[in-house]
Amino acid sequence: MTCNGCATGVKNKLQAVSGIENADVQLAEQQAVVTMQHHISTAILQAALGTGKYTITETSAPAQIMASSAEVVEEKKSYYPIFLIFGYIAGATLLIQFVQGGFNLMQWMTHFMAGFFLVFSFFKLLNIKGFVMGYSTYDIIARKVPAYGYVYPFIELGLGIALITGYKPVVVSAITLAVMGISSIGVIESLLKKRQFECACLGTIIQLPLSKVTLFEDLLMVVMSAGMLVALL
Repeated sequence: MTCNGCATGVKNKLQAVSGIENADVQLAEQQAVVTMQHHISTAILQAALGTGKYTITETSAPAQIMASSAEVVEEKKSYYPIFLIFGYIAGATLLIQFVQGGFNLMQWMTHFMAGFFLVFSFFKLLNIKGFVMGYSTYDIIARKVPAYGYVYPFIELGLGIALITGYKPVVVSAITLAVMGISSIGVIESLLKKRQFECACLGTIIQLPLSKVTLFEDLLMVVMSAGMLVALL
């Protein structure tokens, strides 16, 4: 593995194997600590990774490595970064309303959604290959058409620019509703099947588990875009 995108891709492929509860893939150590419901042979794990690019072999892990891995997994479960980002976007957009001397719900939602798409597309574009590898593990379109993963960050970027400039709000709201609605389906499907994947919402720079927080992000955009569409029609 040569980058965080590689590590994320390996992690998601291992965790997609039935019976694996978690795979903590460490780039620097070039190793994966895998938690299983039952023993799974390395041949099955190798088949999940494919042939030619990565080779996985079994090795005994000292107790201190196991303890360190557990700490890393717990650390990755922190949602502080995403709450901080939401706080910054909400604070900045509310400040705009404050200096205007009133509160316009439609304008605030437009600015909030614009900030959301611009910031989240930024993180995805920092390592678009890594994002695609992660996103394709749970999104219903990217899973079948990997090229969609490469397009998705630019869709978010375009929506952010359109929202902040006020370009064709009805069309943009409708596209936002469709895109985020479809994105929500893959997240709901994975949560119902209790699949443990990395959330690709912030690319590979900030690692977060796929969870109800991910679903909340998508559904928040769905609700906002639907509300805007109703108000504009």
